[in-house]
Amino acid sequence: MTNPTAAELIARSNRLGSDPRVTNYAGGNTSAKGTDTDPVTGEPVELLWVKGSGGDLGTLAESGLAVLRLDRLRALSKVYPGVDREDEMVAAFDYTLHGKGGAAPSIDTAMHGLVDAAHVDHLHPDSGIAFATSADGEALTAKAFGDRVVWVPWRRPGWQLGEDIAAIKRDNRGAIGCILGGHGITAWGDSSDEAEANSLWIIETAEKFIAAEGKADPFGTALDGYAPLSPEHRRIRAAALAPTLRGLVSTDRAQVGHFTDATVVLDFLAASEHPRLAALGTSCPDHFLRTKVKPLVLDLPPTASVEDQLDRLRELHEQYRADYQAYYDRGVARETSLAGSVGAGVAQSLARSPQAPPRIRGADPLIVLIPGVGMFSYGANKQTARVAGEFYINAINVMRGAEAISTYAPIDESEKFRIEYWALEEAKLQRMPQPRPLATRVALVTGAASGIGKAIATRLAAEGACVVIADLDLEKAQAAAAEIAGDIPNSTDVAVGVQADVTDEAQVQAAVDAAVLAFGGLDLVVNNAGLSLSKSLLETTVADWDLQHDVMAKGSFLVSRAAARVLIDQKLGGDVIYISSKNSVFAGPNNIAYSATKADQAHQVRLLAAELGEYGVKVNGINPDGVVRGSGIFAGGWGAKRAAVYGVPEDELGKYYAQRTLLKREVLPENVANAVFVLCSADLSHTTGLHIPVDAGVAAAFLR
Repeated sequence: MTNPTAAELIARSNRLGSDPRVTNYAGGNTSAKGTDTDPVTGEPVELLWVKGSGGDLGTLAESGLAVLRLDRLRALSKVYPGVDREDEMVAAFDYTLHGKGGAAPSIDTAMHGLVDAAHVDHLHPDSGIAFATSADGEALTAKAFGDRVVWVPWRRPGWQLGEDIAAIKRDNRGAIGCILGGHGITAWGDSSDEAEANSLWIIETAEKFIAAEGKADPFGTALDGYAPLSPEHRRIRAAALAPTLRGLVSTDRAQVGHFTDATVVLDFLAASEHPRLAALGTSCPDHFLRTKVKPLVLDLPPTASVEDQLDRLRELHEQYRADYQAYYDRGVARETSLAGSVGAGVAQSLARSPQAPPRIRGADPLIVLIPGVGMFSYGANKQTARVAGEFYINAINVMRGAEAISTYAPIDESEKFRIEYWALEEAKLQRMPQPRPLATRVALVTGAASGIGKAIATRLAAEGACVVIADLDLEKAQAAAAEIAGDIPNSTDVAVGVQADVTDEAQVQAAVDAAVLAFGGLDLVVNNAGLSLSKSLLETTVADWDLQHDVMAKGSFLVSRAAARVLIDQKLGGDVIYISSKNSVFAGPNNIAYSATKADQAHQVRLLAAELGEYGVKVNGINPDGVVRGSGIFAGGWGAKRAAVYGVPEDELGKYYAQRTLLKREVLPENVANAVFVLCSADLSHTTGLHIPVDAGVAAAFLR
């Protein structure tokens, strides 16, 4: 049973975390102090419940709380070794945990424990950070809030900041909170409701002050030629740029992308001050840890050609990497010098050993801004990429507020480096689960709303891929995508459904563009869409023949061609997989149109393997047979016709197929999905042009 104080904290946290004005995803932390029973002595004990490291306020549950003995936490003041070694205090938190302790305590735990208030909120609202990053933030804080809110100069989160804020609370009886320079806000209260009300009052007061006192054009005048393109043309241009961009930002490691053409981004990029402000970078640690210290900004108008923009992006990316390497080298030099002057404590907090500098985490940008088009953001998965974009929108809002009332002045480079390459941040990254085998890969599966295609999409998503479900029926495609995503709050981070008639060149291109815009690019294509007409030679009409070949032979060609353009532009390799059939090599009765087109698909595998190999793209095929259960083709009449051919009841067709195999096993959609996964896994990285039978053993269909 949840302690009442903890339950209050969870409810308050969820309310605060669900409001984007208050804080961003996984940003900020909240706490509550109260009593519970010591499991050993049975006596009451005073505890601190605080949001654990890496958690999200909006979705916080009891499992996400760290639980500490307040007396033992505060007693750590006696062993605090000073600001040069304050990172060592985080390890000491383990000795203050109550019971099993819950989630890992964050660096902000000291602030929550040391401040003498029953409830404390530390948040990152855009309006509050606008004050925190204003050049004259201290004076503006006094003007806007009077003596109710106290300015705290920038200090990296840690034990000393906790002691500083505790002193402010103690020395300023009328204060309800602080503006933390370069960072955010902290508020407190004697009750949960009071702390929440005080947090919201600070945020709303800051918003009203900016609205009343701020200048009308904080981003400057409109840049000639930088007005946004129309929505349709923005998406066309974004889809054209995305593959090359993804390849560039994946120089160090593969990344998934997210695109937005939100008005706030377009307005920022259409104004004259955006180059200066973007170059200053973000300030709040929660921002730049997800966006890097600054974005890559294309310095061409949207009227430039795609080719000119791509050429310039390649140049800017090379320059960005050089600049980031220089930033990293300067940071290591500064911190190495600092470590040598103050002893091993700081060195150990900065690296794995006093001699080893922190390793660079990649020099590619995470945010790419395209004037008139929008913003691409990148990360190790779709959620991380989407959240990075949301954080940069927060940063734009912060810049707008700071420029409206003052001049935007983020924390300096040395402090950004100390946060970005903090040993505590490294420890947080190490606690993250290992990526699944297909993490960072984007898959497009045709005919995926049911049967084999749905099983393939489900397996690929389970292995970590982002999946685009393409199907003739949009409603079914979207339903399948939602089912695959399950209970994930932002289901489109996992799978999206799109409508696509694979016989239509324009619809195929639209489906590929949708994949690129949804996830930044494309890595894996499964040609699965199909239908089957079971007729003899004399019964087969020209229309039957054309329909069969249009859907599977022509459709596979169109999908592979559109996808190949993306794969080639990305320069990341990739996989194209054809779901062919045992019938591509086996001659059976009353099946000429279907078997002939499957043979066409089978040879497309060989042809494309030969052609795309130079780009690192593998092309392979799978030859299933007798997949009756869950099959859209068999349910559409094909099953009844094949059953009639073989003289068995339709509901026993699967068993019939199983008995004619060497293994006497029925083939299921999941068996085909397993083969797809194996083909695109690292274990078969050197295999192309192969057809894998998934037929339980049909000797007449053995490949020769």
